Amino acid sequence: MKILIQAKSLRPALLWTQRALVAGAILMLGYCGFVLLDTWIFQARETAALERFVPSEAPLPPAVPEDGLIGRMQVERLGVSVVVMEGTSDKTLRRAVGHIAGTALPGHTGNIGIAGHRDTFFRPLRNIKSSDVIMLTTRGGEYRYRVVSTKIVHPDNVAVLNSDGNEILTLVTCYPFYFLGSAPERFIVRAERVL
Repeated sequence: MKILIQAKSLRPALLWTQRALVAGAILMLGYCGFVLLDTWIFQARETAALERFVPSEAPLPPAVPEDGLIGRMQVERLGVSVVVMEGTSDKTLRRAVGHIAGTALPGHTGNIGIAGHRDTFFRPLRNIKSSDVIMLTTRGGEYRYRVVSTKIVHPDNVAVLNSDGNEILTLVTCYPFYFLGSAPERFIVRAERVL
C-alpha cells in the first residue's frame, strides 16, 4: 500500500513555518539591538555623571552614593573601560560591572570585589597579564592597582574576596571564557594598590 502526499497540501504549512521563523529571527535581532543600545546609552550617561563629580583637589572619603555609581574601571592595555555600579544584579551586570556587596570600596583598606560577565565587559580579561595596571576612577579620586596573579576557582570559593589588611582589587568573572551556558568555574584577577 502506497501513501501519497501531495506537495500542494504541504505548501501552506511550509509557508507559515517560514514566516514564523523569519518573524522569530527579526524579534531576536531586535532584542539584541535593544540590549546593545541600552548598554551603550547607560555607559555614556554614567560616564558623563562621573566626569562631573571627579574632584580636581584632594580626594574625599569614598562612599556608595544613592545612585549606585562607584566609578569607572580601565585596563588600558586591554582596551577595557567600563562603569562600575553597586551590586551584582542581572540588570547591573548587563549594563556595567558590579561592586560586590560587603567588600571594600576604593581608597579603603580591604579587598574590593568587582564582578562582570565574561561575554561582555570582562571578555578581554582572558589576555590580562601580571603587572598590567587597572585604574579605578571614583568621585573620591583615582586609584591604581597592579595585577599580581590570576587563578581559576570553583564558584563557591568566596575566600578570594577575603581581606588581608592591604588595599586589594579582585575581579571575578565566569570561566572558561568561551563556554556555552552556565560556566562551571570563576576566573579571578588579583591586583594590589600602587601608591
